Amino acid sequence: MLAFIPNVGVPEMLILGVVLLLVFGPKRLPEIGRSLGRGLREFKESVSGIAAEPVEVRVEERER
Repeated sequence: MLAFIPNVGVPEMLILGVVLLLVFGPKRLPEIGRSLGRGLREFKESVSGIAAEPVEVRVEERER
């Protein structure tokens, strides 16, 4: 999974997790993870050119 970072093991990942928990706190960490996941999903969809849901376009006339 982390082949591009060859020297990162379990102890380093645990230290990174503890530091992130101390910096952002337990309430902000899930929010950050969700926003990163959404961003990656949107990036993947934009690169592949396939939308997950069809976009409906509505044009409404204004009353004068």
